[in-house]
Amino acid sequence: MRIYCTENYEAMSRKAAAVMAAQIIAKPDCILGLATGSTPVGLYQNLIAANKAGDLDFSRVTTVNLDEYAGLDGTHDQSYRYFMNTNLFDHVNIDKSRTNVPGGKTADPEAECARYEALLQKLGPADIQLLGMGRNGHIGFNEPADTFTVPTHVVELTQSTIEANARFFASADEVPRKALTMGVGAIMRARKVLVVVSGADKAQAVKDAFAGPIDPHVPASILQVHPDVVLVGDKAALAGLIEAGVPVCG
Repeated sequence: MRIYCTENYEAMSRKAAAVMAAQIIAKPDCILGLATGSTPVGLYQNLIAANKAGDLDFSRVTTVNLDEYAGLDGTHDQSYRYFMNTNLFDHVNIDKSRTNVPGGKTADPEAECARYEALLQKLGPADIQLLGMGRNGHIGFNEPADTFTVPTHVVELTQSTIEANARFFASADEVPRKALTMGVGAIMRARKVLVVVSGADKAQAVKDAFAGPIDPHVPASILQVHPDVVLVGDKAALAGLIEAGVPVCG
């Protein structure tokens, strides 16, 4: 694992974008595993700027997203399909038919999970999988549990996740209680994993995930056994790791 400590969110976003851009340049037809939430927004803004400057070409890229809220159509302004369109896809030269997000608006979420898992298997491993981390250590919507769940599955969101995401909705009551999420199987199959973290509220989760035991109650801890993980965080988010003596790069 390589850990990069940056001064602030903006520097974290630039560093993480450079890691992802390097993958696209090295393999123009790569498969990108993408994530949503507030943390990757700056990374995406940097990728958009590079594309508009003519330095980055998305025309042959395929993408697979981690998750989607159950019950939300892709046109809903809090759906993750909408997020990806407005924060990346609408602003770069990507073929949207090659962008994949689980379908949240489905009468049969289990069947949609099976379809998405089959798609992931058909496409093969992501060349790089982008991850954020929840305050409870979740990756995607893989919440703390007694075991790691391998395939794409439907998950009941924990109260802490609902509360964390409530800021994007008019009220916590409007946050969906379920989501469809890529399991740890596809995440761990990725050739490279890029984790981005920012803010003091993530410090304990980061420490637990990367300086503690591998434990399904801290889902991100499974990444300790992945052969190629890059963690990029600002000083506040990495404070716990630094205090624990884990070596980081400036």
